[in-house]
Amino acid sequence: MPKVSAKKKCCKDRPRCKACPVVLMRLSKMGYAEQLTTGKKAKYDVDKNIPKKAMVLARQR
Repeated sequence: MPKVSAKKKCCKDRPRCKACPVVLMRLSKMGYAEQLTTGKKAKYDVDKNIPKKAMVLARQR
């Protein structure tokens, strides 16, 4: 599982980027990522094979 560090602040683009803290938080709630550290630069352990539908849902709004 690759480790991904979240950006400091969300840019609120549509769709959100893959390193957005909101996207990574949503993926962790769905069970596809695990938060390793907290703070502004949180690190996540993300699954390699995330279903496309899950990624689309996480990146919406």
